[in-house]
Amino acid sequence: LLPTACARRSQDLHCGACRALVDELEWEIAQVDPRKTIQMGSFRINPDGSQSVVEVPYARSEAHLTELLERVCEKMKEYGEKVDPGTHRKSYVRVISQDGTKMDLSGVKVDGDVAASLKFACESIAEEYEDELLELLSHQSDNVKDRLCSKRT
Repeated sequence: LLPTACARRSQDLHCGACRALVDELEWEIAQVDPRKTIQMGSFRINPDGSQSVVEVPYARSEAHLTELLERVCEKMKEYGEKVDPGTHRKSYVRVISQDGTKMDLSGVKVDGDVAASLKFACESIAEEYEDELLELLSHQSDNVKDRLCSKRT
């Protein structure tokens, strides 16, 4: 029975970290001014004297997403662990709101071990699935959480 409980804990942690990672990335993307752009393309000059440079929205640019991926797992310290009383499955919820609203933290366990485990799982996912994350987020895909966390990871 013990190996099953440990395996489920690991699965709950991995799934929770993946979902928290995607939530954090999507929130950060939404905070960027939609009018902000970045130049992409080649800075080489074509034979006709022109350059192949295009402006793309900054929020979903590879440069911005890569920058976010490098620091997003630090946000895992703002999460706590909540255990479902019926199924005993663990989920991970924010304990510090992003917009300053009051949060209901009843039944949420907040400690350094939970945050460290969540951060480690987040970093593992971000590293292993970096290409998929960049691909899904750069094209404003629907259900990134389900596609990445339920089907891929």
